[in-house]
Amino acid sequence: MKVTRDTPDQLILSDTPWFIGITLVFFILIFVGLGLFLMTDGGEAILFGLIFGLGGGGLGFGAFCAFVRRVQVIFDRSADSILIRRQSVFGYETVAHVLSNLSHAELESTTSRRNGNTSTLYRPILVLDKGMSAGRHPIVEAFSSGAGSRRLVDAVNNWLPSKRRQSDDQSRSA
Repeated sequence: MKVTRDTPDQLILSDTPWFIGITLVFFILIFVGLGLFLMTDGGEAILFGLIFGLGGGGLGFGAFCAFVRRVQVIFDRSADSILIRRQSVFGYETVAHVLSNLSHAELESTTSRRNGNTSTLYRPILVLDKGMSAGRHPIVEAFSSGAGSRRLVDAVNNWLPSKRRQSDDQSRSA
């Protein structure tokens, strides 16, 4: 996920998993193509080609459905809104929150232990401290390693102080 727009009025975070999607499409095409090729030999190869094509293609399609999801988070000062949009093969979902209810963003972590090694994974979350949506809301569903989650949290938290300065300026001028 990366910052695609950072203006005083809008902050947009976006993730489109192009690499995973294209890789899985190639995986599907290879298995289905090889299955069709095997089916042209006739005899027992027809059954083997059918199983190979449907099995490999089906597994690839299942992985595509499970892992390829577009996520976009829009922080809009003028509309006082936060929109979290998720799109997958199965549909489109939008969750809306009130921007003025947003306290800050932070990292949520999980630790796993495997073969004596400990690894920590992170995901960015939004903390809303009031309103109907009060609570902790993940920006993305999956935990990941690396500095990407920290960069998103920093981007949101750095964008928020200007929100507070603007509302302070409006209350002084009133």
